[in-house]
Amino acid sequence: MRLDPIQFEVIRNALLEITEEMSATVRRSAYSTNIKTRADFSCALYDGHLRVVAQSFAQATHLGSAVEVVPNAIREYGADNIGPGDGIVLNHPYIGGGHLNDVTLISPVWYKNRRLGYLATIAHHVDVGGGAPSSIGAFTELFQEGVIIPPLKLVRNGEVVDEIFQLILAQIRSKREVAGDFRAQIASNQAGIHRLTALLDRFGAEVVETGIEQLLSYTAQRIRVEVGALPRGVFTAEGYVDTDGYTADPVRLAVKVVVDDDGVLFDFDGSDRQRKAPVNATFAMTFATCAYVLKALTDPDVPVNAGFYGAVRINAPAGSVVNCVYPAPVVGGWETQMRLTDIIFKALSPALPEMIPAGTEGMICHAGFGGEDPRTGEYYCFLETLAGGYGGRAKSDGPDAVQCHGKNTENAPIEETESSYPVRIVRYELVENSEGAGRHRGGLGLRRDYLFPDHEASFTVLADRDRWGPHGLFGGLPGAKAEYVLVSKGETSTVGAKSTLQLQPGDLVSYRTCGGGGYGPPSERDPVSVLADVRDGKVSAERAREVYRVAIDPKELVIDEEQTRVLRGSNGVD
Repeated sequence: MRLDPIQFEVIRNALLEITEEMSATVRRSAYSTNIKTRADFSCALYDGHLRVVAQSFAQATHLGSAVEVVPNAIREYGADNIGPGDGIVLNHPYIGGGHLNDVTLISPVWYKNRRLGYLATIAHHVDVGGGAPSSIGAFTELFQEGVIIPPLKLVRNGEVVDEIFQLILAQIRSKREVAGDFRAQIASNQAGIHRLTALLDRFGAEVVETGIEQLLSYTAQRIRVEVGALPRGVFTAEGYVDTDGYTADPVRLAVKVVVDDDGVLFDFDGSDRQRKAPVNATFAMTFATCAYVLKALTDPDVPVNAGFYGAVRINAPAGSVVNCVYPAPVVGGWETQMRLTDIIFKALSPALPEMIPAGTEGMICHAGFGGEDPRTGEYYCFLETLAGGYGGRAKSDGPDAVQCHGKNTENAPIEETESSYPVRIVRYELVENSEGAGRHRGGLGLRRDYLFPDHEASFTVLADRDRWGPHGLFGGLPGAKAEYVLVSKGETSTVGAKSTLQLQPGDLVSYRTCGGGGYGPPSERDPVSVLADVRDGKVSAERAREVYRVAIDPKELVIDEEQTRVLRGSNGVD
């Protein structure tokens, strides 16, 4: 049996829309800002062979988790132990997951007494216990990072297993929000089951399963063609995570990308061994990096499923910082994962200069805090990731203050944050002169200041980039490095990028994130664009003169063309 093109497209898009409706359900049902507003979750559909069939794209960093965690969890728990209406929950990093905050709920899809597949929702919970509110911090072993959940049956015959649920919640600070987010995941999977069942009723199991096989085969063919169009060769680069949270030694990351007739191999041999520090990435995290890069370099229309993932080949030595082994801490592994993305792109930049951006923010940049809400007496937790500058491109500037690459989460609005949590955001603005200068400049970083006016709180900075800013390309300059500042009792001090602070009433924590790297020599930037940046307050007149070689009258805010010609020589204003 083979579907005609129209049937195939109907089935293909129907399967994708099932995961999109799951995403809409979890987002509208969730309690925490991190899930309902920032969209820190993903949804996926699997066939009976545990192959990914379709994924929603709320959070691209979950690409690797979706591929690894669900098949591993089902095999470990045993498919025969999972019946209709059941739901399996886990967050164990060493069963194919990310850090402990990323909790996966898996539900089987039964149709006419036959299990046809599974649906899964992966969501970053605002707290899973551990040594600090929001479960982030510079921990030295996995056990400090929160409750570790192996595959367990959280839902049985459509009902929550209360003993399991209460055991999990007993480890967690922000119980109301986390309980609500768990229920949102359950509702999401139920929505997916409902929609998939309706699709099966309409077309029949044979047609849908045939459509799945054709979809995976079609995707594998498409990605082979796309990889075949990439330039052949061996491309290398290295870079560093600035600090591991405990030592002054940066964490070395090395990559060799081999593009040949067999596809693309991402080889991380030469990266540092895992640390007794929170910067270790699991294999799933590293896989997500490679999948994201391949997706970014190929036709956006290529579906993302098992057919696509088959093209991702990886050598990540076990026990290294890019494929850590139990019980290494992993809470900051996404920081390493984000830096890997930039390093892979850097390696490929000589071969694909028109496609590759300069260095981006290159970090997740977590801010997590919690304490007792003086308004309610309830323990609260809050977590968000902060944006930074994107790298300049061959034909355009890098966007200012965006969630770069696979991070893809959204802004937490000040109004919602202040109404839901006992904190005030007193400054939220772009950081002047933070861009990496270039023919096309990098995006600016942002500043966000958190004031705790009336209660004690614990605040964790889990970020990076406070030593070196993102790299420039082809003569572009690096972006400004990040800075993390504490203001307490009138005294201002810089704090490390991986620090937990005990705050008193009136204390303020300020994030100033890094800018993106520049692309091309700054002296080749269009003076009109430099002037626009000065007028917008993004670049100072002094920086315009010193770095871009453009003279701007500080009072009239116009280009002094004669001085600019002198500064630039033959490259002056035409």
